[in-house]
Amino acid sequence: MVYGICNLPVIPVRAGIGHKSEMLTQLLFGETFEVLRKDGEYLYIKIAYDDYEGWIDARQQIEIDAESFNLLKTEIQHIADLSTHAMLLKLGKEESLHLLPGSTLPFLEDDSFSINSTDYLFLGLSREPDKDSFLLDVEEVTRFYLNAPYLWGGRSVFGIDCSGLVQIVFKHFGYPIKRDAWQQAEQGKAIDFLQEAQPGDVAFFDDEEGRITHVGIIINHEEIIHASGRVKIDQIDSTGIYSKEAGKYTHKLRIIKRFITT
Repeated sequence: MVYGICNLPVIPVRAGIGHKSEMLTQLLFGETFEVLRKDGEYLYIKIAYDDYEGWIDARQQIEIDAESFNLLKTEIQHIADLSTHAMLLKLGKEESLHLLPGSTLPFLEDDSFSINSTDYLFLGLSREPDKDSFLLDVEEVTRFYLNAPYLWGGRSVFGIDCSGLVQIVFKHFGYPIKRDAWQQAEQGKAIDFLQEAQPGDVAFFDDEEGRITHVGIIINHEEIIHASGRVKIDQIDSTGIYSKEAGKYTHKLRIIKRFITT
């Protein structure tokens, strides 16, 4: 079996081979995967974090051994915290990378780590994901992404979709959840009424056919942060999301789930 790691700030994971293919999701620096097959310069992978599958350019990753892959998959790793100024220096190579919040810092120790033969020095804020700080910090983490533009398949402050927002916020607290909204709706514990919700609970919305098509993070009984056009705060009630900008309800509430209980 072959394993790899993303060694660039962010790379696309696509539905098919080629740069014109639909982007399904993204890998951030330090995220790992299993290679299922290869076709020319493209790899079909399964992402370790959420089991999502898709195609990546083989030139946008490096291979790692099975031991490193398994350790990174099973042990909590530090991540880049809420800043757009974090950098990695490649020691001895006079090169640097700009990191996105939520990027994994593999085996970080004293702001340094290595991937294969490359040594890195991290310059920025890091955090060790901790569920115990969830209730206290979830609103701050979610608000960090406000006004990020909507991007199908995106997982960063420079472009993100609704389920990508939820997934990356929960990564900050060491709680891995699936990638798509319908998959996320199958996780967690159901909350019967909006009035019982607490900050960080996740609301799911369906279409006329009953399919889960949208998701957002509740910050209080009346407001939700979600990605629709951009990451924004809208009103929520038992009917769904009400957009003051549009002057109407835009999403119909289906279910509320709680992922972290503290």
